[in-house]
Amino acid sequence: MAGGKRTAAEQTGEIRGGAAEQGSDPALGAPEQPGALLRAAGPRVLAWAADYLEHVRELPVLAQVQPGDIRRALPEQAPEEGESFERVLADLDRILLPGVTHWQHPRYFAYFATSAAEEGVLAEMLAAALNSVAILWRTSPASTELEAVTCAWVADLLGLPAGWHGHIEDSASTSTLAAVVAARAATGRDLVVCSDQAHSSVEKAARMVGMRVRKVASDASFRMDPGQLGDLDEAACVVATVGTTATTSVDPVPAVADACAAAGAWLHVDAAYAGTAIVCPEFRWAFAGVDRADTVVVNAHKWMLTPMDCSLLFCSRPSDLRAAFSLIPEYLRTPDAEDALSLSEYGPALGRRFRSLKLWAVLRCHGRRGLQEHVRRGVALAAAFEQWVEADPDWELCAPRPFSVVCFRRRGFSDEQNRALLDRVNSSGEVFLSGTVLRGSFVLRLAVGQYWTTKEDVVTAWDVLRREAAQLAQS
Repeated sequence: MAGGKRTAAEQTGEIRGGAAEQGSDPALGAPEQPGALLRAAGPRVLAWAADYLEHVRELPVLAQVQPGDIRRALPEQAPEEGESFERVLADLDRILLPGVTHWQHPRYFAYFATSAAEEGVLAEMLAAALNSVAILWRTSPASTELEAVTCAWVADLLGLPAGWHGHIEDSASTSTLAAVVAARAATGRDLVVCSDQAHSSVEKAARMVGMRVRKVASDASFRMDPGQLGDLDEAACVVATVGTTATTSVDPVPAVADACAAAGAWLHVDAAYAGTAIVCPEFRWAFAGVDRADTVVVNAHKWMLTPMDCSLLFCSRPSDLRAAFSLIPEYLRTPDAEDALSLSEYGPALGRRFRSLKLWAVLRCHGRRGLQEHVRRGVALAAAFEQWVEADPDWELCAPRPFSVVCFRRRGFSDEQNRALLDRVNSSGEVFLSGTVLRGSFVLRLAVGQYWTTKEDVVTAWDVLRREAAQLAQS
């Protein structure tokens, strides 16, 4: 390129050559050409991911290892010299995969089933390649502004009021922690009130920041009883839940909002699981009164097809949220963009990943209709399972089913026998369910939400449950 600018490769070559010729520090030399490994190994990795999703239903749902097995199979120290990526993939298959519990399995029915849609998986890889760190607007304008856009899209899909602030945290635990901290800062109080069915993250958040917790009783349908709220004059925050962890019950948010308004308490709504369902008009009833909340959390990585982690925190009082978290030392000041939105001022974390890219990809590629179809399919499959349980005299339902989680148990079995039944079912590797305790009794939970789950998968779960129950009864 005589007379023209030298390319980066030519300049790199000069550095390498000069260092070698002059005996200079080899650290001045550049590593291999950027993108070379991705071109060489990338197709293999994509093929591995595609094969995994295609054949995951052939694997045991629950990891078939014992505690310590994976650690013992790995070296105690990192290698002195670098190894090929081929060896990394080989050990993924040989060592790690047997220790994976497959959340992408269509017969994963435990906790709250999740799905990483393929569009989200691809976008996650792109986000890793960009490796944006959005500590400030100028460190990643695209990440910051796309996050605001995607949160506004979701708020619109769920019918939240226009103009609310929205940003993404890693999990609902962090989102709830942020809400509790903001409530304390805004009210000057130190009491968190929730129902006995609230997620453990509420109590954990309060404990982490030295606040008190008071739990109120729930009603016969496992919903918060507003009549049990009592005096809220010392309450910084009341947490209502739309889709509780054990039964997915929906607290009476309008009545709770009335009590919070009268006492000047912050209202936080935990809709981490069921929030996605509100994209369907038939479930809008569950968000009654949520427009009066101060903060709302919805996990896109639960029912919204977005890979872990992606927890959306919405706030109707963004100035109070910012006041609780904004701290800008000199090294973070940006005279050229002081008024630009920096999302690190609205939550606990400074460093922020480009999480919105995968959510954006999912929303664009599935749209409102695709999300509605996914939610409705899960609810319909759970309803079918519920009917089978109700029709069989050997089994009983233990809670209402607002969405896609069925709580049930084997009639005539003790708590210990129902626990043993769950262990047998999960040990089979054919399905994976979880359990909980309701009113002092142990019950089983079947949660439908995996994108590739079919009616045949739910039938398999029912068959395995009855088979293992019959064998346990005989023994």
